[in-house]
Amino acid sequence: MFSRAQIKEKLRPYIQAMPDILNYQVFTKALICIWLFLLGRIFQALLRSSGRVAVTSGDWKFLFTTWQGIRILLLGLVSLFVYVAFDLNSKIVLSRNLITGNKVSLEESVKEGFFSIRKLINIEGLLVVLYIALIAPILGIGISISATEKLYIPTFISSVIESSVLYSALAGLAVLFFLALGVANLFILHGVVIDDLKIGEASRQSRSIIKANWKDYLKQNAVFIFLIAGSLTGIAIVCLFLPLKLITLLPAGLLSRLLTILFVSAGTIVSVLADLFGIPMYIMKMTQLYYSYKQGSEYEYGEIKREKPVSYKLAGIVLLIGVAAAVCVMYVRFDQFFPLETDVKVIAHRGGGNEGRENTLSGLETAWAAGAYGSEIDIQRTKDGYYVLNHDGTFKRVAGDSRKPEEMTLREVKKLSIDGEPVPTFEEMLISSKGRMVLFTELKGNTADKKMADDAVKLVKQYQMEDETVLISLKYDLIDYIETNYPEMQTGFLTFASFGKTAALNCDYIGLEEESATADAIDAIHEEGKKALVWTANEKGSQKHFLCTKVDGLITDNVTQAIGLATELEQRTDLDRMIDKIKTIL
Repeated sequence: MFSRAQIKEKLRPYIQAMPDILNYQVFTKALICIWLFLLGRIFQALLRSSGRVAVTSGDWKFLFTTWQGIRILLLGLVSLFVYVAFDLNSKIVLSRNLITGNKVSLEESVKEGFFSIRKLINIEGLLVVLYIALIAPILGIGISISATEKLYIPTFISSVIESSVLYSALAGLAVLFFLALGVANLFILHGVVIDDLKIGEASRQSRSIIKANWKDYLKQNAVFIFLIAGSLTGIAIVCLFLPLKLITLLPAGLLSRLLTILFVSAGTIVSVLADLFGIPMYIMKMTQLYYSYKQGSEYEYGEIKREKPVSYKLAGIVLLIGVAAAVCVMYVRFDQFFPLETDVKVIAHRGGGNEGRENTLSGLETAWAAGAYGSEIDIQRTKDGYYVLNHDGTFKRVAGDSRKPEEMTLREVKKLSIDGEPVPTFEEMLISSKGRMVLFTELKGNTADKKMADDAVKLVKQYQMEDETVLISLKYDLIDYIETNYPEMQTGFLTFASFGKTAALNCDYIGLEEESATADAIDAIHEEGKKALVWTANEKGSQKHFLCTKVDGLITDNVTQAIGLATELEQRTDLDRMIDKIKTIL
């Protein structure tokens, strides 16, 4: 273990660098915001010229088949290079200057990092940028850019991978390959930025460094993470956990609420600062290791010299005033900012979720008995023009028949058995749900076309269930057709990836995949007068998260669990309410 003096000495360079890192973060984030603002305007102009307001997962072919889409792709690619320049290259230049003691202005550091991107404008460089921007964040390895750090594999794709031994094995091999590739090239950008090497030379140098020093690299990383995480944990224990523990001993009242707001606010600030300084400090450590491995011995940090001393007192006073003002506002409007109850509606996935037979009448009954607000079902057309419930392309998984719905007559479909129960028709589901639940009906499969849309609308109107049915689909052109021709119907578009003004799409509901259902996305949907759905939230933590947001509906396979969580939310303390809300924002 390290002594207090050793810990202090190891942390000294990073503490000294904090003012420079803060200035860098503010400056580069401002530049990126300006770039994104301009880029957004260009994207919107291109989309408007094509008659669109957004591009979604249901309209991806647009990007490859129109001149507007191709330009959007090219601009997006340029943006990745810009992000690498500002988010990584400039951080490496800043780290070099802080470590070596070079007195170079912030503007010069950023400029040097930006123009170093010229070395990446080739095929090899493109592959490096794509790895950093797309592969690293998905696999959670290496350092990625802030624009894509939350990139993910959609749940519906990961569930397919996990359901197959072959797919899981192939995914595992892919992870191992990209992990090895990423580790071998950890110092590739350092070679490009610091030593002005070409990509190929930088890659060979990085592989050589890692091969010779991988054990020490792992050790140094472990020590660095221990010191930083240990320091933050110590601060959190002294300034947050112990005070909050003492607050729980106080009787519920005005004083305990005020102290809770104060200390949770302080903890949130510490969390934000840790996020702000964490990656730049880690890049500082990597840069110091780069110099150490190149010279064959530990590279000593240089002394940071500034023309003007940093005014910590002034910064502290400003911060305290800001915190005090925020605490006062939150105290006065606590119930508005941190509501006790949830208004989120629970919707059973595929009829009754995991608690009932998939897409069946009994599944619908199960969802109703559990207290679900609605039920999501999937309809497909038979060969003789009837509409039956089925999610997959065939009945193989649920009924053991490999035929597709469109290859079978209704009589043939009715002979199938889902755990002893026949496949229901759309009409039967409408009759069963009428007056009890809202039926979120997904137009599914190869037969999801305008004829299906017209027929579905006709059936819904026949049973006078316009207010109890929402027609949804992953195909935006189909939803747009229904909303345009049947404005009296409720419609919903499901998307797992989009950009542009998604909230302005022509529909009543917009369904977002879990990871894309951010607070900003939900607010944007509401600002357009629409409702937001999130699909498919099954894990307890995910359900609790969305029950604490402003989303309108949560589609899930675990209905009873979600409804139970909604009830539990009403028993929360002030501390729980604050923490749950903050988690939905950060």
